[in-house]
Amino acid sequence: MAAEALIIVPTYNERENLPDLVRRLMAQPLVLDVLVVDDNSPDGTGVIADGIAAQNPHVHVLHRTVKNGLGRAYIAGFEWALKRDYRFVFEMDADFSHNPSDIPRFLQAAQQQKADLVLGSRYSGGIRVINWPLGRLLLSLWGGFYTRLITGMPFSDPTGGFKCFRRSALEAIQVGTVASNGYSFQIELTHRVWRRGLKVAEVPIVFTDREQGSSKMSRAIAVEAAWMVWKLLLENGLRRRPSPEDFAA
Repeated sequence: MAAEALIIVPTYNERENLPDLVRRLMAQPLVLDVLVVDDNSPDGTGVIADGIAAQNPHVHVLHRTVKNGLGRAYIAGFEWALKRDYRFVFEMDADFSHNPSDIPRFLQAAQQQKADLVLGSRYSGGIRVINWPLGRLLLSLWGGFYTRLITGMPFSDPTGGFKCFRRSALEAIQVGTVASNGYSFQIELTHRVWRRGLKVAEVPIVFTDREQGSSKMSRAIAVEAAWMVWKLLLENGLRRRPSPEDFAA
């Protein structure tokens, strides 16, 4: 049976997590395809992904020769997806910080609320983060507040990376023109969807910090996100609301 939803999973040194993640994705009560976008992992993650794909026609692998950021990996995955017939395209981490069992709820929200983008929110109705040190949690909360303050986006978790896009939303925002990376990439994608007046929904999720491997968070990623919100405000004509000019674009 053909899958209507594609889960894009960027990887860099995720050999401990990837096999179990794919098993849990394939165990969901719906037909999914998985695209592993591997950035030439020195630990052999790409080879493991190829082995899984050889055994499962719902698993695909896109190999990139260099590691040049999360945003570039997702753009490559989106472009791959848009050449095919998927109706929904997900962003998802490889480290189990995002729970595969939440995927049906994202699709339900997209269909019932007619949402063009569904955001997985760690902070909707409370804080749902497990195993983060206090400093990391405060940085994330501050980042969300700062983003809302500058851009005007009303979402509780604008920096989160667990997302479900309708195909039409990816086409509308021209993902190939997005230049940012890291957390700023997540902010820019959501801002582009919101700025065009498309429907954005949030579903509460529990975020669990990784148990295997190491975090890719860095000071440079945080700094990029801090200035990106001002760039988005300027692009939106200093408006803290969706742009009427973009509705007709």
